[in-house]
Amino acid sequence: MESLIKEKIAKLIDVKSIITVILTVLFCLLAWRGIIDGNAVNTIFTTVIAFYFGTQYQKTNNEKEENSNAGTREDITNSK
Repeated sequence: MESLIKEKIAKLIDVKSIITVILTVLFCLLAWRGIIDGNAVNTIFTTVIAFYFGTQYQKTNNEKEENSNAGTREDITNSK
């Protein structure tokens, strides 16, 4: 259980996550101070979050595909 928690925390502290959090805070501060429009923050934030979750989704799909292909290759190798 403890190693699972450490693993989850380690995944949160990767470069993409840190950049996402920093950008979110930065643009919220800029909008709060009135330096940029709230609609610009919405557009930027949506783009950053979509990119972040899109890459996570793709990474998960690639890992699943690799795992399913590895099982297929073992079955073919073992049947020969």
